[in-house]
Amino acid sequence: MADSADDRLRLLIERIERLEEEKKGIGDDIKDVYSEAKSTGYDPKIMRQIVRLRKLKPDDRREMEAILDTYKNALGLE
Repeated sequence: MADSADDRLRLLIERIERLEEEKKGIGDDIKDVYSEAKSTGYDPKIMRQIVRLRKLKPDDRREMEAILDTYKNALGLE
């Protein structure tokens, strides 16, 4: 019984390790795309912000933008 549990644990660990390698590869690919965008004249920092905003639900994004505008106005940034 212990051998079966040990085998299962080993398989799970190996699966995690493979996924971590894939994740690293995907991260490298994303960096390459941002580098390409930068060499084309785009601003990677702004692109990252846009990606974050696009992940938000529309209502959450509107709420965040409204709060940000309120804070900017309070600080005289507008």
